[in-house]
Amino acid sequence: MFGINGPEFILLLIIGVLVIGPSRLPEYTQKLANLVKEVRRMASGAREQIKEEVGIDIDEVDWKKYDPRQYDPRRIIKDALLDDDSKLLSAGAPAAVVAAAAAVATAGTAAGEPKTPARTIERLPDGEHAPFDSEAT
Repeated sequence: MFGINGPEFILLLIIGVLVIGPSRLPEYTQKLANLVKEVRRMASGAREQIKEEVGIDIDEVDWKKYDPRQYDPRRIIKDALLDDDSKLLSAGAPAAVVAAAAAVATAGTAAGEPKTPARTIERLPDGEHAPFDSEAT
């Protein structure tokens, strides 16, 4: 709590008792208790206001999913560049998506047409611009 350990906290309490004095100590402890209660009431009010405005309960949000420390940019880029098309659909993908991807992949071969080759990615020399591809737009 505020970077204060046990002995420092006890020392601060002793100094507070000496400065405030035993006659005013009950009054100040009551004020401190009221302040803590008010802060708790304000925090719960803010939580309820957020719940009403946003429409979600803060306790039900999976905060681990939004933790930026779980993302490794090197792994994400490596996976995106090195994965082949068969691994693009994850094991958790819905069956309809997997079936649609399989249908698209085999659509040309079912009609006796040769399967169209996948587009290859070519690395351009430094300073050379890529040509405009009207099919990509």
